[in-house]
Amino acid sequence: MICQKFCVALLHWEFIYLITAFNLAYPITPWRFKLSCMPPNTTYDFLLPTGISKNTSNVNEHYEAVVEAKFNSSSTYLSNLSSKTTFHCCLWSEEDKNCSVHADDVEGKAFVATVNSLVFQQIGANWNIQCWTKEDLELFICYMESLFKNPFKAYDLKVHLLYVLPEVLEESLPVPQKGSFLTVQCNCSVRDSCECHVPVPTAKLNHTLLMYFKITSGGVIFQSPMMSVQPINVVKPDPPLGLHMEITDTGNLKISWSSPTLVPFQLQYQVKYSENSSTNMRKADEIVSATSLLVDSVLPGSSYEVQVRGRRLDGPGLWSDWSAPLIFTTQDVIYFPPKILTSVGSNVSFHCIYKNKNKIVSSKKIVWWMNLAEKIPQSQYHVVGDHVSKVTFRSLKATKPRGKFTYDAIYCCNEHECHHRYAELYVIDVNINISCETDGYLTQMTCRWSTNAIQSLVGSTLQLRYHRSSLYCSDVPSIHPISESKDCHLQRDGFYECVFQPIFLLSGYTMWIRINHSLGSLDSPPTCVVPDSVVKPLPPSSVKVEITVKIGLLKISWEKPVFPENNLKFQIRYGLSGKEVQWKMYEVHDAKSNSASVLVPDLCAVYAVQVRCKRLDGLGYWSNWSSPAYTVVTDIKVPTRGPEVWRIINEDTTKKERNVTLLWKPLMKNDSLCSVRKYVVKHHTSRNGTWSEDVGNHTQFTFLWTEQAHSVTVLAVNSIGASFVNFNLTFSWPMSKVNTVQSLSAYPLNSSCVFLSWKLSPSDYSLMYFITEWKILNEDSETKWLRIPSSVKKYYIHDHFIPIEKYQFSLYPVFMEGVGKPKIINSFTPDDIEKRQNDAGLYVIVPIIISSSILLLGTLLISHQRMKKMFWEDVPNPKNCSWAQGLNFQKRMDIL
Repeated sequence: MICQKFCVALLHWEFIYLITAFNLAYPITPWRFKLSCMPPNTTYDFLLPTGISKNTSNVNEHYEAVVEAKFNSSSTYLSNLSSKTTFHCCLWSEEDKNCSVHADDVEGKAFVATVNSLVFQQIGANWNIQCWTKEDLELFICYMESLFKNPFKAYDLKVHLLYVLPEVLEESLPVPQKGSFLTVQCNCSVRDSCECHVPVPTAKLNHTLLMYFKITSGGVIFQSPMMSVQPINVVKPDPPLGLHMEITDTGNLKISWSSPTLVPFQLQYQVKYSENSSTNMRKADEIVSATSLLVDSVLPGSSYEVQVRGRRLDGPGLWSDWSAPLIFTTQDVIYFPPKILTSVGSNVSFHCIYKNKNKIVSSKKIVWWMNLAEKIPQSQYHVVGDHVSKVTFRSLKATKPRGKFTYDAIYCCNEHECHHRYAELYVIDVNINISCETDGYLTQMTCRWSTNAIQSLVGSTLQLRYHRSSLYCSDVPSIHPISESKDCHLQRDGFYECVFQPIFLLSGYTMWIRINHSLGSLDSPPTCVVPDSVVKPLPPSSVKVEITVKIGLLKISWEKPVFPENNLKFQIRYGLSGKEVQWKMYEVHDAKSNSASVLVPDLCAVYAVQVRCKRLDGLGYWSNWSSPAYTVVTDIKVPTRGPEVWRIINEDTTKKERNVTLLWKPLMKNDSLCSVRKYVVKHHTSRNGTWSEDVGNHTQFTFLWTEQAHSVTVLAVNSIGASFVNFNLTFSWPMSKVNTVQSLSAYPLNSSCVFLSWKLSPSDYSLMYFITEWKILNEDSETKWLRIPSSVKKYYIHDHFIPIEKYQFSLYPVFMEGVGKPKIINSFTPDDIEKRQNDAGLYVIVPIIISSSILLLGTLLISHQRMKKMFWEDVPNPKNCSWAQGLNFQKRMDIL
């Protein structure tokens, strides 16, 4: 009996000690722990078997067996407990086999006994528990899995989590009162397991969370000891994303993944993979801090299965769940890289490993083909290893699309056969021209570029990137490692347009186009632009143009734009105004000038004029053309001469009066310089002297001729004055009887031309010119007239003549003293054909002679051919005819 009590005391000394209840809370670890509970008033003396010495060293060895035997003999004990029974519970883990037992409830004055957890594990109720903070750092979760033994499995399970999260972060906190705990009901929808959610503010992730469980099952209450945790220390990330495997350029298997996006700290990763091939089986488990892992010695025809999980790198935390397994199988022919995207002029290489019927082909027996149509020369091969062959392409040219294929297929082949798999080579010409211009206000720079010159790849995107240097451009622009992207928008003309605003006028903007594709990125050759050097000025303003009076020049003036402040040169274009202006160019290189004068042929026309400008040093662009300015037609001088004048005389024999109607033709612009506002008729007679009559814009005027001689002069008047040189016409009764035209002949050459010739008799009067009239007889038709110089005796009249009509021709000699007697004929001259041949000149005779000669020559040639044909048909064959033998028929033919 003494020994038994001593052993119980020894057991209590080894397994039990007292502490203050709330001074020690169980620290929740990132791994799983257990909650075990047993009824109160349970003594430990039954645990010690009889016959055990007090100084025995194997108490623990017999302890477990005794507990198990005792529990089995008392299997009905737990099922007979009262519903008001409160169990004592403890928390323990695999790392710590001892656990703390609350002797009283969670309200003050309790003590905790530390005992071996096997007692609770075998006698009471048990749960597996794991707690963690979700990756979003907003929710703390505890998961409980019931390990109840019979008879508790039949009871319903309800779990509540009571917690308190202090407002401040302190090293030592006072014991919280019972009323300060918040309660959340756990979700026990799944049988024998529950999940409890506690919201945690982001600002309190480093605070200490105190909590305990209150579990009800079959009316029995289980209450855990107090627990403590900092939510930031038990973060459980989400599984890694985007698990991917590929063969690298060096022939290794690259396993890569993406880190979860919400975790605020760096992760470490555990990668487990297995390789299965016909020649090799291996498994591996590695921990890395990067988001990728290289596996070497990859063989064709192998299968790889990979999973990855993550955990906080530099502190406590939970492993995430494993990612979904990914299986990757290598082909019988491995190309690395399998696809290459590169630019024109570059050098690239492909490697391959060839497997044929479970045997890897020696690299020395591998040959390379392009598109299965062109064998690649062996000089481009290189043996990398026993089984790895390499082919290199240098100074590549752009790939020519073949239908839907925008790449060249590179085949790695055995000596006598090729596998259907191939590598893909994309070669793109990335020479993209980027042009920029700065606006005239110097506030923004617009850059444009087109993709028409490059081959389009499906899935590729293009982006303008740039780097701005502090001042100007380097001599050789290069792609800077630090760059920015610029948003560019496609315009209707097929160009992309990007706007830089604000700009630094003297900074150097190095730009290039980056082609982004899943195969890689390509950059166009960089170009550097200084905004100050690509200014497109505003067009000159206030453009004015006029025809200068007296000088007769086109004078243009303008105002230069305010920006840029550099010296400018100006370009003028001018032309006659109309739908399609035929522009002529004129440049002004004097930066201080703001006007120019240009000689133009027609001073009485409306001219359109525009002006543009550009920096005098040649940098930048021409501005847009200014708005057009137009000249206003104004008179620049008095008319050079008055109009040509003729008359029609109507004589009234009863009244012995003659009415004279003056006729004249409107002046052309070159004679009027530039308009005629009115005509003035000046009269002169011996009796009435001289007077003038204003006839306005009319081109005929009638007056009464009553005296022996009446002279008239018609003046053309514009805004400047009247013409100085004018035609005078004198009407004289005596002179109207002077007959100097001896004969007149008219010969029709064609329907649009009549040839006139005449002869004159000697006269003492001074002949000034002739007037010829013509009209259709027997019709009240208009009389047409022309002035002919006095020295001419032959003249061609060009008009529309109707062959079936009869025409009257009149020829008037006009003297200084008056108009002489006319010669009038009422039809064409009868010997018109002969006269035409004699008088029309050689231009009529020569074509007739040439035509006749050609006709005669053709007739002779045709006759000659016919004679030869007839002759040879009648000549006998010398072989068949005795008399014809010995004759030279060829010589006879030559005579012909």
